[in-house]
Amino acid sequence: MSANSATPTHTSRIPKVPFWAQIVAGLIAGVLLGWLARSQDVTWLRTTLEQVGDIFVQLLKLAVAPLVFFAILVSITNLRKVNNAARLAGRTLLWFMITSLIAVAIGLAIGLFTNPGAGTGLTRQDGEKPEKAGSWIDFLTGIVPTDVITPFTELNVLQIVFMAAVAGVAALQLGDRAQPILTFSESVLELLQKALWWVIRLAPIGTVGLIGHAIADYGWELIGKYATFTADVYIGCALVMFGVYPLLLATVAKVNPLQFFKGAWPAIQLAFVSRSSVGTMPVTQKVTERLGVPKEYTSFAVPFGATTKMDGCAAIYPALAAIFIAQIFDVQLGVQDYLLIAFVSVVGSAATAGLTGATVMLTLTLSTLGLPLEGVGLLMAIDPILDMIRTATNVAGQAVVPVIVAAREKILDRDAYDSASSSPVDDVEVGEPGRKAAVPAAA
Repeated sequence: MSANSATPTHTSRIPKVPFWAQIVAGLIAGVLLGWLARSQDVTWLRTTLEQVGDIFVQLLKLAVAPLVFFAILVSITNLRKVNNAARLAGRTLLWFMITSLIAVAIGLAIGLFTNPGAGTGLTRQDGEKPEKAGSWIDFLTGIVPTDVITPFTELNVLQIVFMAAVAGVAALQLGDRAQPILTFSESVLELLQKALWWVIRLAPIGTVGLIGHAIADYGWELIGKYATFTADVYIGCALVMFGVYPLLLATVAKVNPLQFFKGAWPAIQLAFVSRSSVGTMPVTQKVTERLGVPKEYTSFAVPFGATTKMDGCAAIYPALAAIFIAQIFDVQLGVQDYLLIAFVSVVGSAATAGLTGATVMLTLTLSTLGLPLEGVGLLMAIDPILDMIRTATNVAGQAVVPVIVAAREKILDRDAYDSASSSPVDDVEVGEPGRKAAVPAAA
């Protein structure tokens, strides 16, 4: 029998599970294992879930300090490749402020309407003063580091951003003489993004640990005490993410909002699980690029947003938390207090710095209003559950604003936007140095 007439052999191939499905499976497994650990009092399972979640978060944090430094430095120097760079930077900051104001207004409105602190059964004695509290003096004086090592060892992102911004501006002033440093910085940034990408691939496993530990440690009965407050945070974030953002995209950017979520979903779902804007930053940048925003502008706007654009953590959450804590401690808030909350949300959002949790921003808000800092302890137990939707909202906003600005400035590639797919996060790869990532094919 000739070779040509031979029957072809077919090798069975295991179908590739989409990343979003892996995340969902991790969520389900985490809930089930957490429930099992709590209901059956399985100590070793509870400890294992905690350790798995902690290791995942620690791996994300490991890359945060150098990633923020080189991302901000490179993003500032990349502005030299963009026409009207100062105008773009100004418009980006303006839209950050506009969307933050809208978000904090929604948070205040929901809080005043629902009275989240009423009927909880919580008292002053349930609160605990945090070890570290944020204040305006600490915020302002803490921007400038005392040395160049401590901010990296203590993970003070605000100081790292300051040093990176200074280095970036200095590099722009030096011009061609700074090119060796810029080339080195771009290479290091690509290396860090590649390494972080490996960590991101572990997100489904990290999800099992993070969700499982939250359920095992806190249980559903704790959520019951905070039912109204938890619902308020999720509803507020949902209104901003699925109401305000689509409205702005449709009316200001004049693009299809559904297409935005189709393209940006990999970053939003990863943010929900990882609870870290900075950890999600490489994915956010890539999905923003495939939505048609020029890479040179994206490389500035997304890192800038990952450290300052926090509609969930710095607008909706502190507004609701302030009302919640004021009601628990029986403190009456006036119009001037609500205006102060809005001011802190817009100006002080950089204090959250893209890290897991929003405790610094909350203490900054409470100290500004003169509310007891013991109120922070009331919310720490429920914080992991809230932080998922807060971070997802943060990241959605960090992608929305560049699209709006690019559309207004007529630099948005509308064909790329309209063809952006909902391909899994696996396809949003980090490109080689100096090479623009290709827009993924439709899934």
